[in-house]
Amino acid sequence: MENLANFNALMGDLNSYLEASWLAHLRGEFEQPYMKRLKNFLIEDAAAGKTIYPPQGLIFSAFNETPYDQVRVVIVGQDPYHGPGQAHGLSFSVPPGIALPPSLQNIFKELKRDLHVPTPPHGCLLKWARQGVLLLNATLTVRVGEPKSHFGQGWEVFTDRVIQILYAKKNPIVFVLWGKSAYAKLGEIYDPESPHLVLTAPHPSPLSAHRGFLGCGHFSKINEFLRGRGFKPIDWTID
Repeated sequence: MENLANFNALMGDLNSYLEASWLAHLRGEFEQPYMKRLKNFLIEDAAAGKTIYPPQGLIFSAFNETPYDQVRVVIVGQDPYHGPGQAHGLSFSVPPGIALPPSLQNIFKELKRDLHVPTPPHGCLLKWARQGVLLLNATLTVRVGEPKSHFGQGWEVFTDRVIQILYAKKNPIVFVLWGKSAYAKLGEIYDPESPHLVLTAPHPSPLSAHRGFLGCGHFSKINEFLRGRGFKPIDWTID
């Protein structure tokens, strides 16, 4: 977000930025003290000349592309990519024309191994999002060139609430948690008797992918779960 001078307007006029079904469930969060502190933090960061990603209108893209009632799968990331042009509000995804980050390369390797899906021509995962795959980062903004620079400022509280809201649903959802920080998002609400499927594996980063992400078979397991409950499987191909 190259210019965050209007962040106050973003937080005050949610109808312009957050999809209606999500707004109905999350409106109260924007009145909480933690969110007001987060807003002040972001405004101060922008006033100090920091470049923040993703662009302002894309902060809530994951919600806008996957409405509340359409969520079938949740893939949890950490924070947005911190390089120019990469982040567009969907975890692990980059816009067409942007080089594939290493973690996304490994995701595509596992997808090809698991379901024989050809390597996609780009890294934009919008097709997944529009089929009900909520691509949710734990932190929704980041400072350019500084990974995890907005951790601990309030976004995690907000996205914890998102996970809680989804986990309370009675219709089955697949929660895909890659890495310890993603797994921690379920925290104390995890219930082995719930209708949901929880899949965990090491993070797809090159630092950890070889420890069990590659070979995890999560894409086929997601579709097996959905089919077994009468739902349409995800088409993981990307054109």
